[in-house]
Formats: sequence, C-alpha cells, structure tokens
Amino acid sequence: MSDAGRVHRRGDRRRALSLRSRLALLLGGVAVFLLITLGLQLLSQTRLARERDDLIDRLDGAAEAVGDLRSAVIDQETGVRGYALSDDEALFLEPYERGRNEADDALARLHTLIGDAPRLAAEVDTAADSLATWRREAAEPVLDPATAAQASTPAALDDGRALFDQLRGDIDVLDAGVQRALDIDREQLDDAYRLVMVFMFLQVAGIIVLGAAISLALSRQVLRPLAHLGADARRVASGEVGHRVVGRGAPELVSLGADVEAMRSRIVAELGELTEARADLQRQTEELVRSNDDLEQFAYVASHDLQEPLRKVSGFCQLLEKRYADQLDDRAREYIWYASDGARRMQDLINDLLAFSRVGRTTEAFEDVDLGEVADEVTSTFAEVIEATGATVRVGDLPTVKGDRRLLAGVLQNLVGNALKFHGEDPPAVDVSAVAGDEWTISVTDNGIGIEPDYAEQIFTIFKRLHNKNEYEGTGIGLALSKKIIEFHGGRIWLGDGRGPGATFCFTLPIDAVPPTATEESDDDTG
Repeated sequence: MSDAGRVHRRGDRRRALSLRSRLALLLGGVAVFLLITLGLQLLSQTRLARERDDLIDRLDGAAEAVGDLRSAVIDQETGVRGYALSDDEALFLEPYERGRNEADDALARLHTLIGDAPRLAAEVDTAADSLATWRREAAEPVLDPATAAQASTPAALDDGRALFDQLRGDIDVLDAGVQRALDIDREQLDDAYRLVMVFMFLQVAGIIVLGAAISLALSRQVLRPLAHLGADARRVASGEVGHRVVGRGAPELVSLGADVEAMRSRIVAELGELTEARADLQRQTEELVRSNDDLEQFAYVASHDLQEPLRKVSGFCQLLEKRYADQLDDRAREYIWYASDGARRMQDLINDLLAFSRVGRTTEAFEDVDLGEVADEVTSTFAEVIEATGATVRVGDLPTVKGDRRLLAGVLQNLVGNALKFHGEDPPAVDVSAVAGDEWTISVTDNGIGIEPDYAEQIFTIFKRLHNKNEYEGTGIGLALSKKIIEFHGGRIWLGDGRGPGATFCFTLPIDAVPPTATEESDDDTG
C-alpha cells in the first residue's frame, strides 16, 4: 500500500473516533502525565526526606559523638597525668572515670549511628582500639599502685604521650571521615532538593502545556465545528433555506449536522407545501370574497326584487277578497287565505334569512349592553301574549356585557318567545337568570312542553322544526340565528338538563369581549 493510502486510512480512523473517545484519550494522557509526575515528585520527596533524616539524625549525631569522644579522651588524659604528678586520687581520678564513661558512651553511639558505613565503622574501631591500647599501656599502669612507680618514669610517660597522640590522630581521622560524610550528605541533600524543584517545575509546566493542549483540542474538536454548524444554522434562519448544513469534526457533530440538515430539508419541503397551501388559501379567499359579493347581491335581490312580487301577491289577494267578497264562496275565500298566508310566510322566511346572513356583518364595535334592560324591553314586546296566556316572566339580576345590543336582544327575544310559544296547559312561566364565573352564564327556563334530549343538537340547525307549522308558527331559524349570534360574541349555547317540565336554554358571554373584525354592509330595508 502506498504512503498516501496509509495516511488516508489513518485520517479515516481519526475521523471515526467519537468525541467521547477523543476526550477520553486526551484526559487519559493528562491523567498518565499527572500520575508519572506525581510519582516522580513523591520519589524525590522521599529521597529528600531520607537525606535530611540521614544528615540530621545520623551524621550530625555522629559528629557530636566524635566531639564528645574527643573531650572525654582529653579528660581521661588530664586526670591520669595529674594523678601521676600529684598522686591526688580525689582530685584527678573522678574526671578520669567520668571521661572513661563518656568515651565509652560516645563509642557506643558511634557504633549505632555509623555502623552501616564500613569505612567510618573501621575508623571508629581504630579509634576504639587506640583508646583501649592507651588505657591498657599508659593510663591503667599509672593508676595501679603496683606499677605506678615504673609507669611514672619519664620514659614511660613519653611512651604514654606517644600512644595518646596516636589516639588523638585516630580521633582526628574519624572526625575528618564524619565531616567528609556530612559534606557528601549535604551535597546529596542539595541534589535531592534541586530534583524536587525540577520535578515541581516540570509538573507546573506540564499542567500549563496540557491546559493549552486541552483548550486547543476543545477549540478544534468542539468549539470550531459547533461554530461552523451555528453559522450554517443562522444562514438558514436568516432566510437562506437552500443553504446546506454540514457537520464537521467528530462523528457526533457530523451526526448533529446531518440531523439539522434533515430538519432543514423537512422545513424546505413543508415550506413548499405551505406556499402551495397559501396559494390555495388565497384562491379560496378570493372565491369567498366573490361568494360574499354574490351573497350581498342575493341579499339585495331578496330585500327588493323577491319581496316586491310577494307584496303584489299579498296585496292583490287582499283586493280580490275585499272587492269580490260577496261573489266568493267559502272555498274561494279559503284559497285566497292560503295564498296570502303563503306570501306572508315567504316574507318572514326571507327576512329571517337576511337576519341570519347579516350576523356580524353590520357590527362595527361592541358596546356595554345591560342585559337587564334588554330583557325588560323584550318582555314589553310580548305584553299582549303574556296578558293573553296569563304568563309570568321573571327576570333576575343580569350583567352588563360587551356586545351588539340589537343582536343580543334578538337572542333573548327568540328564547323568551319560544318559551311563551311552546307552553302546555298551565300558564307559561319563564325565568331569566345569570351566574358569574370565568364567563357569564345566562339561563332561560320555562315550564312548557320541553324538548327531548335526542334533539339537543338538531334544534340549532337552520330550518330544523320539531313540530308542524300548523301547530306552532315560525320559520325554524330562530335557534340557529341565536347560536350564530352567541358564537359571534365568543360564547356558546346549549340545551340545559331539564329538571321537571319545560326546557332550559343556556348561553355564555365573556366577561370582557372583543368583537371580531366586522364587515360593513348596507342595511337595506325590507320594505
């Protein structure tokens, strides 16, 4: 395989490493470096402590013991010489004995402190042998009464001084060896201290370098790819929906870029669908505008052109009945009545259709409407019916709401009128009340013939009648008109749960209503 191929494969493997793996490798390297430097630091600290302990606890103690040995030997020699010259045991033997004990103690300490150093131990042994030789051949003969005279001769004293000089020389050699060991140990202590400082510097420098490496790695592996991805996303968000989003770096970021690109592609597709839907909506809106224009034209025709022939039919039927009353039999009068009644009902139907189509089209703004006053006005319009049927209409405390006064009056008029119309054998009793909550709930309850629950939804359908027109008058549009008015005001209307005879109609109105945008329309008179 060529070098270029091997380099390419290594690059592929590096790109295949996940972000977690890359961070794990990086942090693992940092951990290994810290563990190695910490181990070296601990080793150097241990060596420093060992050299310090060796210097303070062993060699300094050995140097002190050598000094004590020197002093003790001198005290012994001074005591022996003074005793030889004056023969005063009380004055000179006590320093000798004290020096002897101190010398033995110093030698014991030296053996303990430097016994593991062969050279120094040999020098201690040499000094100890010289001390023993001096004591045996020079000091003890002087102190022994049997040999004191012979040992005190000038020749014997000269031999003793030679032995003592040899002892002092051996002690000097021992002292020089201890001092040499002290110097070596001080140098080793300085080397250990310098090594500790070197490792500490390397550790600090390594932490700084590794911190910079981590920062660089995070910048290259995380921050820079995220910055590219964010820049692509911002270009798409700014309106360049055709700009392709590409993830860079670790596989996770590449996958994230692919997800964002998939989302962009989905948005582009949905944007195309939305554009088409908007075009369709625009076409439907235009068709709706044309339909509204046709409806307005129909309303104009219905209020003028259609009602004019009906007025003529009704008028001519009345003239026919008036002028030829004596020539008409009962069947002819019945036919004329049917014609007049049909024309009248056709006019009522057209007027109701016009009212239904105009809901919300002639309202410019909502105003404060006192429903109590409106209910009183509605009751007044039914004064003759109330008197004729012996009805009772009770109006409770009704709120003041925002709305179209004329339309809300129409709702109450329809509901109260139905309650008076569909009564049973007993005189009608109508109760109008309101309950406050998140919204106002107004109820109109009567004691009439009632409505089956199965028809609770059908009664609000336009032209839906539950009774024959010969039984009860009406066009069947009143409840549908009421439903449209209430929904225009942001409420709802329904048939309540009847408890006892009669029916209950409920509708809601918002506490603070905001009217929808109304369409102005010329309010042509029907006649």
